[in-house]
Amino acid sequence: MSLLDLVGWVGSAILVWSLLQTRILRLRLINLIGSLILVAFNVGVGVWPMVGLNTVLVGINLFYLRRLLQSRHSTASYAVVEVAPDDAYLDYLLLRHSDDIRTFVADFSPTAARSGEAYLILREEETVGYVLLHDAGEGVAQIDLDYVTPRYRDFTPGEFVFRTSHLLADKGYRRVVSAPCPVGTYYAGIGFERVGETYQLAFPRRPERAGWRRERRRGIVHSRDRYTPEGICRP
Repeated sequence: MSLLDLVGWVGSAILVWSLLQTRILRLRLINLIGSLILVAFNVGVGVWPMVGLNTVLVGINLFYLRRLLQSRHSTASYAVVEVAPDDAYLDYLLLRHSDDIRTFVADFSPTAARSGEAYLILREEETVGYVLLHDAGEGVAQIDLDYVTPRYRDFTPGEFVFRTSHLLADKGYRRVVSAPCPVGTYYAGIGFERVGETYQLAFPRRPERAGWRRERRRGIVHSRDRYTPEGICRP
């Protein structure tokens, strides 16, 4: 096998591997690398239709990568919906994702009794995650479960829930605390500080809420809502 043939096989293997990814951003990045290698390979062997095909794939991947990277920390299309802890749809999600959740929370049981508060995180019409927490007293919201589906783990829906939406601060909480020993660096990446075995985020004091008309009274917070002392601006 020549070196050029090896390049072609490597490019093809990377392209196939990219299609096995569940995370959108990772899929696009790996697919881009495979397409670039195959452009070089097909130029080397003079197969110009394949050069054209892979060049188009490079362009498509670059276009979507740019959009994904621009929206990675964007909260433009997120919403948080509060549901009952024993909500039937939440039960379905917990059962469906239970195996994946156990990779982060070993003793998790989808059928265990739940209390406290529950929030669904939506991006447009898709449920991309959920948060279960309870009031630990003294203005502390204690996170029991914070889950994001694999497809959106390269993004930061939690940043909207805990920081941008002001949902918990407007409920009277002054601080939110993660479960002990969380896996990975997720919380540090959205502004939490490490305190012992937990990550914690303190909420700044909110301005006077004159003219308050938000839908959060019904447990719904949209990313288009922006709080000002005079009320809510909806651009």
